[in-house]
Amino acid sequence: MTAAPPDAPFQPLTDHAGALAWLARDPVLAEVLARAQPLPVLTPTPDPFGTLIRSVVGQQLSTKAAASIHARVEGALGGVAPEPLLRAAPEDLRALGLSWAKVRTVRALADAALSGQVDFAHLAALLDEEVITALTPLPGIGRWTVEMFLMFGLARPDVFSFGDLVLRQGLLRLYPDLAPGPTQAERVASWSPYRTLAARTLWAEAARLRQGAGGLSPSDPL
Repeated sequence: MTAAPPDAPFQPLTDHAGALAWLARDPVLAEVLARAQPLPVLTPTPDPFGTLIRSVVGQQLSTKAAASIHARVEGALGGVAPEPLLRAAPEDLRALGLSWAKVRTVRALADAALSGQVDFAHLAALLDEEVITALTPLPGIGRWTVEMFLMFGLARPDVFSFGDLVLRQGLLRLYPDLAPGPTQAERVASWSPYRTLAARTLWAEAARLRQGAGGLSPSDPL
């Protein structure tokens, strides 16, 4: 018998058993799940601010380059926290490898944390759309960034990003008869309340196809 959805869909999963059974109701996705390697269960970060900073630093960079720049920032400032980020001169942050756009964003995040505009310690208590509403007014923080933070920072189980190119390509590849727009959205909605695991499965499938073509890529984008 297929597992029923959880009563609190914003709570992190403790295992994937029920989610896998629910998603396998979709015969196309069931085939992808059957050939996918098991994905680790996501757990919420103990440092939401630092996790979002790491996400911003890593955008549009390879995993190796992002880790290198983040390590330089962390080492130079003695940690990635609001106070040292605001004390550092913008030119010094730029010299550590951040683009000017990212310098603006990390300083805006730091200012929002210190001013109380965003209560990072209590983001986990907010619903997904409330987190998006709280963070997207900040410069450089778009919906995609917050959706990735919801997935990999707060371990929310029911997030799918139509702003992600790989996910859109995955939908077109697996469901060629579904035109982009309402019909795709209806299909993705049928995966609720486990859309995060469905998205991670599509990323893993894309990584598998790239590896088969000679490319290397991690399953999850962050």
